[in-house]
Amino acid sequence: MVNRRALNRTAARVLQELGARIDPQDLVGRLSVSQQQLVEIAKVYASQPRIVVFDEPTSSLSEHEAQALFRVIERMRANDIAIIYISHRLREVLDISDRVTVLRDGRMIDCRPAQGLTPQEMIRLMVGRDLDDVFPKREVTIGNPVLEVSGLSRVGVFEDISLTAKSGEIVGLAGLVGAGRTEVARAIFGLDRHDAGSIRLNGQELTIRRPKSAVRAGIAYVPEDRKRDGVALSLSVKDNITLSVLRRVSKLGWIRRGQERVLAQQKAEELYVSPPAIDRKVATFSGGNQQKVVLAKWLATEPKVLILDEPTRGVDVGAKADIHTIIGELAERGVAIIMISSELPEILAVSDRVYVLHEGRMTAELERSDATEESVMSAATGEVMAA
Repeated sequence: MVNRRALNRTAARVLQELGARIDPQDLVGRLSVSQQQLVEIAKVYASQPRIVVFDEPTSSLSEHEAQALFRVIERMRANDIAIIYISHRLREVLDISDRVTVLRDGRMIDCRPAQGLTPQEMIRLMVGRDLDDVFPKREVTIGNPVLEVSGLSRVGVFEDISLTAKSGEIVGLAGLVGAGRTEVARAIFGLDRHDAGSIRLNGQELTIRRPKSAVRAGIAYVPEDRKRDGVALSLSVKDNITLSVLRRVSKLGWIRRGQERVLAQQKAEELYVSPPAIDRKVATFSGGNQQKVVLAKWLATEPKVLILDEPTRGVDVGAKADIHTIIGELAERGVAIIMISSELPEILAVSDRVYVLHEGRMTAELERSDATEESVMSAATGEVMAA
């Protein structure tokens, strides 16, 4: 027999130690991605292990939640628990590690003491290129407005959101976790309703109540959680890429297999899916390659506007550089791009303009020359900018 009271007391204590405001009786499936990550960490911590392997534990956590995790890791170390910490966030690896091992293509490249090692040196070891090559910024001619959002609101979620994305422009959408960035993106794409406001594409007002309408208009959305919302893991690369364009590769309800294969192979190669084996299940690929498949699926629709929600979350530095190269190529083709990212260096490196949200409201619109970590964070925390 399970002692439910003791079970809930223990769960509540562990969650409190982690700094997680989660009711032990909440259903995990109804929690946010970051809350689910904290529950997974709490489960491991409660088992009192001798060795713990953390695989990208902060990829879905806010700064506050990440700091709570690091305190737990310190307690584990004090209790003689060995920690193996896998992360693509290089600064936090250096902050908490004693030794750093770098892998590339399944081989160990080097193992060094963390003290004295810099992120730039780690990147060179990981991918053989400098930091400037990870976030490449291409000079692109920016054209006329493609997407115009005016006064978009949803009661209790976000209010009076207005933004513009032009042809060839990369627009950053910044803010702290819970600021409403994803909710705005989902409303534009028709995944969530909006109560007020308008959406115009190339000057024409759209009525978007579901994703089907957005896709037909020329809007594509790469979601934050690729495994839950972006790909069908049990299907092949080919099947995933052509899901969004089945009408194009079919006739009278029958899929033209040859045409389907040609399109899927072309997109897999264009987006550097490695290996470009279109018959393999997506579940067998790395996170970076899964993200490229999500991109390939939506680029097959030839969108006019591409909304990217955390496009490089949980991918290695090499895949991150590939994805940013792809984003640059799309901007050159005239696609208007809206990019949401929790990594400020990423937002600042690639954006032509940055909109900042705080608690569901737009607090700043910054040109590339004015966007700094200080100006973005000031707007993201709701502070009044100094004149």
